[in-house]
Amino acid sequence: MLDSTSAPFDTCIDDILCRNPDDRKKGTVIGFSRDNRPVEAYCIGEGSHQISLIGGCHADEPVGPRLLKHLVTYLQSLSSDDPWLTHFTWWIIPHTNPDGEIKNKLWYTETDEQYDCLNYFKHVIREPPGDDIEFAFPNNSRDNDTRPENIAIYNWWMSAPHPFHLHASLHGMAIGAGPWFLVEKEWWPRCRRLQKICTSRVAELGYKLHDVQRHGEKGFFRLDKGFCSHPDSRAMRQYFINQNDLEMAEKFRPGSMETIRSFGGDPLTLVSEMPLFIIPSVSSDHTFIREWKKKIHDWCKHKSGNSPDWAKDISITPMPIKDQMKLQWTFITGGINVILDQISESGQE
Repeated sequence: MLDSTSAPFDTCIDDILCRNPDDRKKGTVIGFSRDNRPVEAYCIGEGSHQISLIGGCHADEPVGPRLLKHLVTYLQSLSSDDPWLTHFTWWIIPHTNPDGEIKNKLWYTETDEQYDCLNYFKHVIREPPGDDIEFAFPNNSRDNDTRPENIAIYNWWMSAPHPFHLHASLHGMAIGAGPWFLVEKEWWPRCRRLQKICTSRVAELGYKLHDVQRHGEKGFFRLDKGFCSHPDSRAMRQYFINQNDLEMAEKFRPGSMETIRSFGGDPLTLVSEMPLFIIPSVSSDHTFIREWKKKIHDWCKHKSGNSPDWAKDISITPMPIKDQMKLQWTFITGGINVILDQISESGQE
């Protein structure tokens, strides 16, 4: 039995990131986007532990897709008897939103080491609430009244052996005090080791944790410093109902986390939130973030072209993309260790 003490993937992030994503073999086209672009997916390995990883559910969050493209290239390079492939089956969709990816290429490239704040805020494109990939999954296998990308992903997941053991949706945020980790609320008592691993890695890389208290708004319940529960569609709908916006509330469908759990078992579901730009501090009150965004938008109105001095101007710094990917990988592998611990304790292979 593979257990969390013998897992071979804990320290291999540099090996993953040195792989050229352009070298990856073509995946399976599982469907097409609204603009008829292919949605590409990868099923790699033949292990009994089913791991689901997706990125790009919000079109303006490119770091998750970038990590997953590196990871696919790395997994494809392994021999068939490697423990990564004999113990795990990896279900990976590097980018769930190919249309959004193309639209956002105005402000970033796949080789950037960090992003330019002015380019981002002038050119970023993000779907409005109720129309993003994350909360647009079918209610069941007969529900076809949603985005084509979500239908394609749902059907592909349906073809997998169930249950999944872990699902991670890799997200980002425009600004934050540091990394923020969202965990399945019911799993939190079993995730203390995950918390310790991520907290140590954040400190090792020289960052502090993003830490806010949203009191359950949209499903965000603070679990501990830097850790929070992830949102779900019921809480999202209730938020807009409370705002008397019934039309918006009706737009929210199951999220990827809820969908994976609907296939049975007790999968651990995770959402990473890495900031593109780090602000000096953050209040426990989430409105503090809105104030910072307004400050940045006001600053952008008076700038043109690239601005190498923007950090000095408004006291924020870009978070290196490599560090974001390292922390996403720490979160993923920490989650895998948690499920391996659970499987070991239950005596199951």
